[in-house]
Amino acid sequence: EDPQRKLVLLKYSHGNYTNYMQERTRFHKLNFSLEILNTSRQDTQLYEYIVSEGPEEKVWQIQLEVYEPVSHPSIQLISWALANGSCTVTLNCTAEQGDNISYSWGSRDTGTSGLCSSNTSLLHFSYPLQNTSIACACTATNPVSSRVVAFNSSKCSHEQ
Repeated sequence: EDPQRKLVLLKYSHGNYTNYMQERTRFHKLNFSLEILNTSRQDTQLYEYIVSEGPEEKVWQIQLEVYEPVSHPSIQLISWALANGSCTVTLNCTAEQGDNISYSWGSRDTGTSGLCSSNTSLLHFSYPLQNTSIACACTATNPVSSRVVAFNSSKCSHEQ
């Protein structure tokens, strides 16, 4: 059977340490933290922190997740329709870059808070034509970043 192989980043013994990945990591002796420099998605993996004292070893496993930040989202007008004095609009919010993105919609003003509510990238709403302007905002979020973009509808027409 093949032996299990592990890549050792750093060894510390009796006040001295050897950093085997100097170009990729920095050891902070003050608080015993190990910093991974220029983190990338490839650093997402399970790491082990091992303390050896005589014949006994204590092992902690740390799962590192690396996420790409969310790029500035954009809003696409999927459809609009004018019927019975109301305008019905469907919008889609997307960010081109980022990992694990979730979307939510909210209102920029209190008068339209119920219209602009969704927890997906799609927002479907209707409003009476006497409303002069509807302002909805899409928020694209992931564990490391958040970006907001606004949509302002002043009239129900192709000009949107």
